[in-house]
Amino acid sequence: MIVNFIDRCRLLVQDEKDLRRALFGILGFYPHHIEHYKQALLHKSVGRRNEKGKPLNNERLEFLGDAVLDAVVGDIVYRRFEGKREGFLTNTRSKLVSRDTLGKLAQEMGITQLIKSAGHSTSHNSYMSGNAFEALVGAIYLDRGYDACMRFMEKRILAQVINIDKVAYKEVNFKSKLLEWSQKNRVKMEFRDLEQKRDSKNSPVFVTQVFIEDIEGCKGIGYSKKESQQQASKDTLLRLRREPQFIDAVFAAKGDRTKMEEEPVMAVPDPEREQQDFIIEQHRLSAPDEKKYAAWKPDERKSAEMELAGSYAAADSADGHRQSGTDDLTFDDVPVTPREKTREEIIAEAEAAAFAG
Repeated sequence: MIVNFIDRCRLLVQDEKDLRRALFGILGFYPHHIEHYKQALLHKSVGRRNEKGKPLNNERLEFLGDAVLDAVVGDIVYRRFEGKREGFLTNTRSKLVSRDTLGKLAQEMGITQLIKSAGHSTSHNSYMSGNAFEALVGAIYLDRGYDACMRFMEKRILAQVINIDKVAYKEVNFKSKLLEWSQKNRVKMEFRDLEQKRDSKNSPVFVTQVFIEDIEGCKGIGYSKKESQQQASKDTLLRLRREPQFIDAVFAAKGDRTKMEEEPVMAVPDPEREQQDFIIEQHRLSAPDEKKYAAWKPDERKSAEMELAGSYAAADSADGHRQSGTDDLTFDDVPVTPREKTREEIIAEAEAAAFAG
C-alpha cells in the first residue's frame, strides 16, 4: 500500500514537471501558479468539481481571457497601424481573435494536445482549442498580470507564429464565393439592404441580409455596403456548412420554384380538333326522310331536288341582300322592319315542304 502511494505521488510530480516544461515551450516562461494553467486546460466534459462542489473547468478563465485578449490585441493593432480608420482596426482585431484563428494557434503551438476532456476529439475541434487558448490567456493574466499577456502576444504570437500584416490586409471575398456556390447549384441569391443608420460616433453603418430562394440567410453589419455584404456572405456560408436543414430548405424552395416555372401556361391543343376546323358542316336529311326519299319515283325525286335547290338559292340571295351596303350605315339609319327569315329557317321550311306528304 505504501509503495503504491509513493508511486502515485511520483507520477503526479512527474506529470506536473512535464506540464511545466510543456508550458515553458508554449509561453516562454515558467508558471508561478500552475493551478491556473491546469484549470485552463480542463474541458467541462471531464466533470470535475472543487472542494465546495462547484464545477471545475476552463469556462470562467475563457471568459476572462476573451476580455483580456480583446484589450491586448486592440492595443497592438492600434499602435501597429497608425492612421488607419476604426473599421480597418476593428476588422483586423476580429480576424486575429476569431475562433478559427485561435484554434489554429492552439493546434500549431501544442496547446490542443494538453487539453483534458472526456470522450471528445480535440485534434480537429477548433472551438475547444480556441476556448482553451483564451482560457490560457486568462491564466497568464491571473498568474503574471496584463504586461505578461502583452509580451506573450507580441513576442511569442505575433513575432513568431502570425504575420499580422498579412492578416490585416488579406481580403477573403466571401461574397464571390457565395455567388459562385449559388450559380453552380442554380439557386437564386440576392442581397437586401435592411437598414442604414449611424453609430455613437456618427459614422454610417449598413445592415445587409442574404436571401437564398427567398429564404432568410444571415445579416451583416459594416461601415460600408461592401463590408456588410461580406459579413453576411461569410456567416451564410458558415450556416450552409453547419446546418443541413438550412440547405434542405433552400433546395426544397428551389424545387417548388422550378416546378411552377415548368407548368404549362395554356392547355395543350387537340390536333384532331384542329384538323376538323376547316370542314363546313353539311345539311343532311334525317334518317326517316332518307328512307322516304329512297322510296320516291324518279320524277318525284327530281321535282323535290329542284325545289330544294331553289330554296338554297333564295337563302343565299337573302344573305347577300342583308350584307350588302351596310358598311356605312349607323344604328339610326337602319329602318325598323319585320325580321327577315334566316338562311337556316328558309332551308328548313323548304325541306319540310319538299318531303311532306
